[in-house]
Amino acid sequence: MEGETQFLCGVVEGFYGRPWSMDQRKVLFQWMQLWGLNTYLYGPKDDLKHRLLWREVYSPEEEAQLRTLIVEAQSRGLRFVYALSPGQDIVFSSSCDLTLLKRKLKQVSDLGCQAFAILFDDIDHSMCQADSEAFTSFAHAQVTVTNEIYRFLGEPPVFLFCPTEYCGSLCSPSVSKSPYLQTVGEDLLPNITVIWTGSKVISRKLSLDCLAELECVLQRPPLIWDNLHANDYDTRRLFLGPFKGRDPQLKKHLRGLLLNPNCEFEANYIPLHTLGSWFRAEKDYVKGEGMKRGNRRSRKKPRQLRSTEAYEECEYCPERALTAALHDWMEELNQPLQAGKDYTNQSTSVISLIPSWQSTRADHRASVSSSRTKASDSSDCPSTFRATHAVAKLPVFPLNSSSPPSSPPMGKAEREGREGDKKRPHQSSQQLPGSRGKGLLSEAQVRLLVGLHYLPHEHGPSAQKLLQDLTWLKSNCHLVSANSKKTQPQKVDEWRGRASRFLSLCEDIAQLHCSVVGGANRSVLYDLYPYVWDLRNTALVAKAFICWLDGRVLNDGSNLASWRNCFHWCGKSTGAELLGVDSEPWVFKGGVSGEVQMLLPIGSSGELFSHPPPLFPTSRLYNIRPYHSKDKVELYRMVRQLHLRTQGGQESTVAHPDVIGDRCLGPCLALSPEYSFILEDELGICGCVLGILDVRFFAKRCQASWIPAMRDKYPPKGSSTHSNTQDLVKLMEEDQGEYPDSLLYHFPSQLRLDALPELVDVSVSRTLLTALLTALKANAGSQGVFCEVQPTDQQRLEFLTKLGFLEILRGDARSREGVVLGRLL
Repeated sequence: MEGETQFLCGVVEGFYGRPWSMDQRKVLFQWMQLWGLNTYLYGPKDDLKHRLLWREVYSPEEEAQLRTLIVEAQSRGLRFVYALSPGQDIVFSSSCDLTLLKRKLKQVSDLGCQAFAILFDDIDHSMCQADSEAFTSFAHAQVTVTNEIYRFLGEPPVFLFCPTEYCGSLCSPSVSKSPYLQTVGEDLLPNITVIWTGSKVISRKLSLDCLAELECVLQRPPLIWDNLHANDYDTRRLFLGPFKGRDPQLKKHLRGLLLNPNCEFEANYIPLHTLGSWFRAEKDYVKGEGMKRGNRRSRKKPRQLRSTEAYEECEYCPERALTAALHDWMEELNQPLQAGKDYTNQSTSVISLIPSWQSTRADHRASVSSSRTKASDSSDCPSTFRATHAVAKLPVFPLNSSSPPSSPPMGKAEREGREGDKKRPHQSSQQLPGSRGKGLLSEAQVRLLVGLHYLPHEHGPSAQKLLQDLTWLKSNCHLVSANSKKTQPQKVDEWRGRASRFLSLCEDIAQLHCSVVGGANRSVLYDLYPYVWDLRNTALVAKAFICWLDGRVLNDGSNLASWRNCFHWCGKSTGAELLGVDSEPWVFKGGVSGEVQMLLPIGSSGELFSHPPPLFPTSRLYNIRPYHSKDKVELYRMVRQLHLRTQGGQESTVAHPDVIGDRCLGPCLALSPEYSFILEDELGICGCVLGILDVRFFAKRCQASWIPAMRDKYPPKGSSTHSNTQDLVKLMEEDQGEYPDSLLYHFPSQLRLDALPELVDVSVSRTLLTALLTALKANAGSQGVFCEVQPTDQQRLEFLTKLGFLEILRGDARSREGVVLGRLL
């Protein structure tokens, strides 16, 4: 290993959330060795003994784990840097705290560590009374302690200091005039390196001018702690794009650069692979020498580059680096997880000292002073994948299987209702859109995956196309509206052609989800699944909405103040950019999923889109689409089977098999088909949701046409009358009774949701409901919707309550026992 002047380039494990496991770090060290990186910094925020319990020394078992990690890094030629974060509660003037700090670092030093870092990021500037009396400033206190620790450790060649003002946006009043940074530059010993993140916490670009200004203040070149691929501030975002926005020439003005990447380990293959390409750029290649390339599985001797390739490598190109990384990652994605590398099992020692799915960067920083808060209120976008209150551990089903565990055994009614997978017919001879077979991930699918989860300040090509088309289709839906005036055929064809391409991309996203779940590499599944699942659900809603617009949306004739013109951005820009070029990327939640969501009429209803992934991933394909008249027979069959289950499998309507469907679905399908959506899987229809835009008007139509039609269809037949059938006919009449004005004033619309209970991914029911709410909001801007649920149906009550449906009243104007739930839109 080179000496003091070596440029430090590698990885900092410094995110908020569950730390990586020992096995994952060993794989990381293999990657780093293969790609020419040289430094690893250990500093996971949620390792209790790194931050919260920094005073406590490691147990013998933890010592053994840490020693093994240090030896493993050094055996691969990597510099292991141990970081400690005492800033939350240290008393700088306390000799006791200083002794405990020395004891902790001496313990790690005795384990073989030769490089250290003291971190004072994400803490308050305030000092206790004792420190205020002992030091002239907060910076003075930090620098004094850091200098003493540096001398105590024997002035190691690598010693890093992270200031509380660690980026330009946190400096007061500016970088060049910050008294804090000036004190650091003047008083910190010259061989201690200062950590910096750039102009922002997450900097889109690193500017040579800004670095020169900082170097002048600090009186030394900084080391960049690069948060470009960090995703701990937004639980719906993942960054698979290449290392970008940092000119290799900057290395001449830096002590080093360490990438703080995605929390999900397997998501970092491309970011770190391309970082290695960036680090090797501008080096003096000798003809015939080349870079090391490989993967976790391969131990082949790295191939040599031709002289032309070496020349190209000197001029770093993110797109070319991405192509090379994709090529290597394909081998990783399509091979089974190797024995001994079960990344789902976390150790309870030093490598994982916190409960799974602990606090995120957003959760922590919300508690820091408002002047430095870097995460929006969690109530605006509930934590989805990593927050303790929202999600459990991801499933641990057999790693050598591509399928989740089978569902619990069905009872007789369930078996009859489902009639076996092979007995539930398709609604047409065509396959479900996107069902082109399951197998290995293709290169096109991996490019789609990366393009949809690219970088915090920039979308990939596929995401740009998705947002551009959705924006255009929404803005021009008047061309295909139900009440549009005569439109030029070529304009209609243009809309439908673009809609077809948009729907095809949504189907590709569904197939991508299917392939990731059914893929060979289960460790990749565990890390990527929540994100492809989230985007799959959002795409299902968007796809259903675009299908619904064609011939169903009403043209209000207004160019302004309608939902169709509320959002004007397209995919060339991210939501963060539209709120200000200098905005941090967390000001707009959700990434591509969030932007698609905000382009829908109910985009502000975050709880409809942010929810935990199912316990057991399933590769079954689902589709949500508007209702067609040919679906009626299958829908009637489905609700009849659901009714049989509630009756214990007893058939009581043999003479009139349609009576259940006529009561439950008939009025909506006949009088309000434009607000009916179908859920189907690879076996056919498995759910539906029906909506009524205006309940008062709908009730009048039912009394005028539907009820008389039912009386004619089911006339009394004297003594041979089927009492159960006649009871249902009476209930049909009662169903159209009047609702209280107090209810309809706030909730003028109504819905009914039905789905087969054995759905493996129950989230599709939520997605199905969201599709209907989007349509109700789009036409006439319905302000609220309600539904009736039986008190005994606890599962449905809980489901609707989680979606923001509040209990309005028990019983209604007809004095029938029931629960009416309403939701404002």
